[in-house]
Amino acid sequence: MSGDHIRNTSAMWTSPRCGAETRRGTTCRAPAVHGKSRCRMHGGARKSGAPQGNQNARTHGAFTGDAVAERKQVREVLDDALKLLGKLSRVAE
Repeated sequence: MSGDHIRNTSAMWTSPRCGAETRRGTTCRAPAVHGKSRCRMHGGARKSGAPQGNQNARTHGAFTGDAVAERKQVREVLDDALKLLGKLSRVAE
């Protein structure tokens, strides 16, 4: 009796696949979750991903244009001060 049953697996093989990149660099071949483009392991699971309005995702402002320009200006001032100290130490010798 165990040998007469023919399994219908065509729907399983024709279902959309995940396609996420694996560690090997190949694409994931697991079936995508219904209504999603990824499998359950690559973000298709319920409530996966960051929450809406995530307060933890706020940026700190360290890389804004103003902050970068300020750090560049401080570096220039410090470089000038080191050059001046070098010249003064040579004069004092």
